[in-house]
Amino acid sequence: MTQLWDFSGGVHPPENKQQSTRRPIRMAGIPDRLILPLQQHIGEPAEVIVNIGDRVLKGQKIADVKAGMGVPVHASTSGMVEAIEHRAVPHPSGMSDWCVVIKPDGEDQWCERKPVSDYRKLDREQVLGMIRDAGIAGMGGAGFPTDIKLRPPRDRKVETLILNGAECEPYITADDMTMREHASEVVAGLKIMAWILRPSRCVIGIEDNKPEAILAMRDAVQGTQIEIAVIPTKYPSGGEKQLIQILTGLEVPSGGIPADIGVMCQNVGTAMAVSRAIFEATPLISRVVTITGEAVRDAGTFEVLIGTPVSELLTAAGLETGKLDRLVLGGPMMGYTLTTDTIPVVKTANCVIAATSEELPAPPPEQPCIRCSQCAEACPMELLPQQLFWYAKAAEFEKAEHLNLFDCIECGACSYVCPSSIPLVQYYRYAKGEIRQQRAEQLKSDRARERFEARQARLEREQQEKEARRKERAKAAAEAQAKKQAEAEEAAAQGEAVDDRAAKAALVQQALERKKAKASTKAESAPEQPLTDTREQPDIESLEKQLMQAEAKLSTMQGMLEEAKAQQADNVDKLERAVAKNHDRVERARQALTEARQQSTPETETPSPE
Repeated sequence: MTQLWDFSGGVHPPENKQQSTRRPIRMAGIPDRLILPLQQHIGEPAEVIVNIGDRVLKGQKIADVKAGMGVPVHASTSGMVEAIEHRAVPHPSGMSDWCVVIKPDGEDQWCERKPVSDYRKLDREQVLGMIRDAGIAGMGGAGFPTDIKLRPPRDRKVETLILNGAECEPYITADDMTMREHASEVVAGLKIMAWILRPSRCVIGIEDNKPEAILAMRDAVQGTQIEIAVIPTKYPSGGEKQLIQILTGLEVPSGGIPADIGVMCQNVGTAMAVSRAIFEATPLISRVVTITGEAVRDAGTFEVLIGTPVSELLTAAGLETGKLDRLVLGGPMMGYTLTTDTIPVVKTANCVIAATSEELPAPPPEQPCIRCSQCAEACPMELLPQQLFWYAKAAEFEKAEHLNLFDCIECGACSYVCPSSIPLVQYYRYAKGEIRQQRAEQLKSDRARERFEARQARLEREQQEKEARRKERAKAAAEAQAKKQAEAEEAAAQGEAVDDRAAKAALVQQALERKKAKASTKAESAPEQPLTDTREQPDIESLEKQLMQAEAKLSTMQGMLEEAKAQQADNVDKLERAVAKNHDRVERARQALTEARQQSTPETETPSPE
């Protein structure tokens, strides 16, 4: 018998599972419209590879992830692509996102498929590629791409492969009914994953409140080494970390992953999808969904095409509109209220609760914390919910993170037992969101700073390289000039040139030297010329004109002086200086004229009197 351990905390809410297990799984049928969101998994959203108006076949790939972490999206049936637009998608905020809307043609015509009869003859990478191309993501949690999860780090060998069939949350019976009716497919998918990982142990964990599923799975594993571990019913024993602790006694380290301790956990629905992807070449285009609640007459479990609006499922389950008070996607502990019934079923959707006001009443107003510590006792992660609540409410996010806020699995056990009706999980989600936002902003800031510093370093490096090149060019030019000068001097001295430029420089230098020698020789041999012959004859007419202008200006200035003396005594000195200056100018002009006349008279003649 498999040894079991226990985890701290946990609660026992009413199960309410019998309503949806009375009937076998039913086919939901083909709806009037299929709404296929492009992001149904963790990672990058898929990119559309079809156009509006295209006819698509069942199983045809309509969107794919070109780069990054993600899986493709396939058409759930044949039909025409009617629109590619924003539609409401499953999200606590009621947000909308890009979706491909397909109008089914009713033919349900398949695309070409290539199933594999013996996957052991293939390479492991080929099988992982088939799982990826089938668009399989985790169907029991956040939707982590299965092919990536099946590639653990090389330094972390998976020793224990766990198949999670606990399904601990109230109302949900999708995995229970899957194990009852598709046990062989579940085991086949587990074998494929075990062949890829090569673990030393494979175990399927099932809560003891599912006797029919336990019997079916035990029959399916006959002749294999797969263990069936029946665990006590306690919420949240279906949590990945809690189930690992129950079955192995090991604890996943804070901030770590199960692979860190040599364990991997997969979901029952994921195992069946892997089996169909390999043996039938069927991509993930449908899943098992529970439709329950007191507002529907025929609660049960349906196999639903991905993209089917919730309203179609409610109609199939016999919704009584007058009783409906609230729609919840998921379970009552970790699910969230839907704002509309037009949202589609996606790969991670496992339950829709159509609840009456008495079944899931609105929570009472929040009251002050009385420090009863019931939340701490119920926490399966052994955290301090009170302190986390206070820090989250006070926006002291660093302190909350220091108390391992991100180890919280948001199971809702603390909120369930709180006598003050404090929505503790909502505070934790808020704090996590703010921390993630701050990290994203810090990352953007760091990247911007790195880009700026890299740019500055690049500009500085380019400037240094430019300066170095300039110095090299200057040095090369100086060396070339010195070389040319030396060659020219040598050529001039020896009367020969080493090249054309040196020859030309030598010729120019020799010509200059010859010219200088010729000029000096001519100056020495030239006879002395008479002084009168070398003098330049003065312009007497111009000098007479200058004298007349000076005398006229002197006369004007003397008149102004007399007038100034009579009218304004303070300008007398200024005018007197001006008159004296002009008087000197007249005298110089008269003297220049006299000398000019003397020079123009021949030495043999007697100068005429004025």
